[in-house]
Amino acid sequence: METNSKILTIPLEGVHSEHCALIVDDTLAKTDGVVTHKVELNNQQAKIEVDPKQFKLAQLTSTIRDLGYDITTVKKSFPVEGMTCASCAVSVESILSFEEGIISSVVNYANATATVEYVPGIAKPENFKKAIQSIGYDLIITESESQEDEIAERHNEQFTALKRRTIAAAVFTLPVFVIGMFFMDMPYGNWIMWVFSTPVLFWFGKSFFINACKQLKHRKANMDTLVALSTGIAYLFSVFNTLNPEFWHSRGLHAHVYFEAATVVITFILLGKVLEERAKGNTASAIKKLVGLQPKTVIRLMKDGQQEEVKISSVILGDVLLAKPGEKIAVDGKVLSGSSFVDESMISGEPIPVAKNPNDTVFAGTINQKGSLQYTAQKIGSETLLAQIITMVQNAQGSKAPVQKLVDKIAGIFVPIVLVISILTLLVWVIFGGENGLTHGLLAMVTVLVIACPCALGLATPTAIMVGVGKGAEKGILIKDAESLELAKKVDTVIFDKTGTITEGKPSVVASLWKEAQPNHIAALYSIELQSEHPLAEAVVAQYSGTMPQPVSDFESITGFGVKATIDGEIYFVGNKRLLNENTITIDTHYAEFIAKHAELAHTLLYFAKGNTLLAILAVADKIKETSIAAVSELQKQGIEVIMLTGDNEETAASVAKTVGLNRFKASVLPEDKLAFIKTLQSEGKIVAMVGDGINDSAALAQANVSIAMGKGSDIAMDVAHMTIISSDLMKVPQAILLSKQTVATIKQNLFWAFIYNVIGIPIAAGILYPVNGFLLSPMIAGAAMALSSVSVVGNSLRLKLKK
Repeated sequence: METNSKILTIPLEGVHSEHCALIVDDTLAKTDGVVTHKVELNNQQAKIEVDPKQFKLAQLTSTIRDLGYDITTVKKSFPVEGMTCASCAVSVESILSFEEGIISSVVNYANATATVEYVPGIAKPENFKKAIQSIGYDLIITESESQEDEIAERHNEQFTALKRRTIAAAVFTLPVFVIGMFFMDMPYGNWIMWVFSTPVLFWFGKSFFINACKQLKHRKANMDTLVALSTGIAYLFSVFNTLNPEFWHSRGLHAHVYFEAATVVITFILLGKVLEERAKGNTASAIKKLVGLQPKTVIRLMKDGQQEEVKISSVILGDVLLAKPGEKIAVDGKVLSGSSFVDESMISGEPIPVAKNPNDTVFAGTINQKGSLQYTAQKIGSETLLAQIITMVQNAQGSKAPVQKLVDKIAGIFVPIVLVISILTLLVWVIFGGENGLTHGLLAMVTVLVIACPCALGLATPTAIMVGVGKGAEKGILIKDAESLELAKKVDTVIFDKTGTITEGKPSVVASLWKEAQPNHIAALYSIELQSEHPLAEAVVAQYSGTMPQPVSDFESITGFGVKATIDGEIYFVGNKRLLNENTITIDTHYAEFIAKHAELAHTLLYFAKGNTLLAILAVADKIKETSIAAVSELQKQGIEVIMLTGDNEETAASVAKTVGLNRFKASVLPEDKLAFIKTLQSEGKIVAMVGDGINDSAALAQANVSIAMGKGSDIAMDVAHMTIISSDLMKVPQAILLSKQTVATIKQNLFWAFIYNVIGIPIAAGILYPVNGFLLSPMIAGAAMALSSVSVVGNSLRLKLKK
């Protein structure tokens, strides 16, 4: 074994046979940097010897996943402390990417978090923390029940300390500014300014110099570097001129000092940080509101009837809990006794309270109204709907929109470029600036370093994403990532599933026509549908509830057609017309009028046959949602084509399409047909959004550019989807697209002003206007402009909250 090689144990998922193990082993053999390899099937792991210089774990993980297997990883978000600009986020992300065992890392400057996917056992959060600390930041890796409160408390303490430093710096800066601007020739003026400016730079502003030094050790640079260089150069130059004024006097020049510029810059930047932190706190208000919905304690009912108040963390599954009028529901559960109305607006976005009676479901964080409810705990901790919503919103706010990748690249090289520009500025002034070239050059160099801050650039995208995702959550629209929020504005085609999406998804039997309504036939139909998981089967079971079930054998679900089963040696079929055709079952003229009537009414027809004989046809109706018509109309007003795909028959689909105002639909489609249809639209250049709720929609949802699931649908659909409409109200779909348009417009505005600020500011700071009109920008004004640029970007993002 080579001395520089390492042995890694890679946990695998989905490798369940020798064949699978051989495929993974062959992949390892072809992977760069892998010296030896062995897949252990029993332990579901691979032991590999690697050359760290060549081996890339992220690349191997991607390859393994492409094969249909997986490497077990953990994805967690850690709070990051000490970041002051976008370059800081790039530095933290860069240092994490070199840590062993990390698959990916995303650092969000706006909400100060690092989301890391890593392989447990190889990577350790303790190592992440050490790496981050080495470049002047910190990572919070400890977890506790009160972690959110502790982090908030630490942030408040740091924010309070920042305000105090800013106020103190302003107090010490004021006399320096007054003397430097109005009494520059007063006796001992330079010495007085030196005394007052020293604590401003090296005590109240010491963090800039400390962080700049830490960055330098790792050959990196950020905003602290610019601030430390600019104010440090101005300070040292002023100290030299205070101690050795004759050096310049002997050359016929005045010994200028710039103590006021250095102190005012520090004070303005500190003030900008105060305003920025306050504004950034407002962008995360949606998360704060959601977290605030979680109650701290709950009343638990003991077996002897006694009540005790306990912490939420001590609640276990099956506990019986009490919600008094006005109290919050503590966990997800089922009502045992009592009746009331519960305000679920904070989760669903719907303002009307929902009636709750025994056997109804209640959700954590919702507010009980007038009555008392006793409910049993069914989901606790991170499993509750509220906890999942909070996690989804946090992940979405921490994710990066595609445009952010370009911004990050620019931020990563921005500071070095500015340093080069500042040096060139000094050289040009020294060479071409005449007798005051050096002093003007130093001033211009300092001004360039001060004005060129990447903060506004770094805040442009994430603050808008945070506000947009938060606003969506408040309206009952859960957005999984920033990329889908950015892409939704481009959608030109929306595809709706019918059942559970356009309709309520709660069908019921409204009519039936039997050839001979014999009890054994009804019992056979009831027994077969009792085995089926199809929504229409529930309607049949509900219609004939109370019937004595019969033993069913050879039950077979035929996707897109229906079911086939055997009872007492007889073969029965329950399904659509295609099922009859496939099994050569003819439809008597006895049923013709019934079929025509209910097809025209958009009722789904369910055919029940024994052998080759049709026994009955049942008409099943699924009510169209009240908002479906308005949602379709609103999307069409936005210039979006709306199409319905359904597994129902042509007649039913046509009737529903006509009712909601659709010009285009496809009926009798299987899950694979939906997938193929979306692929066809995409090949034509369409940006497709798929809206569905069922397992059969999951493939189509995964294929769509933007996928939207109904909150009352299947978990698989919601897992696959980019967005989830909690209330299943279709009007939320055009709202989501409009929110995307507003968010992207805000991002573009932010980026425009951030770029234009630097494009205009840097040349002016360098002195490009001096030959024209003698104007030379003061570092003090540059410092104020830099601080205001960040605040203006965050303020523009906050305007999203006010938009309808």
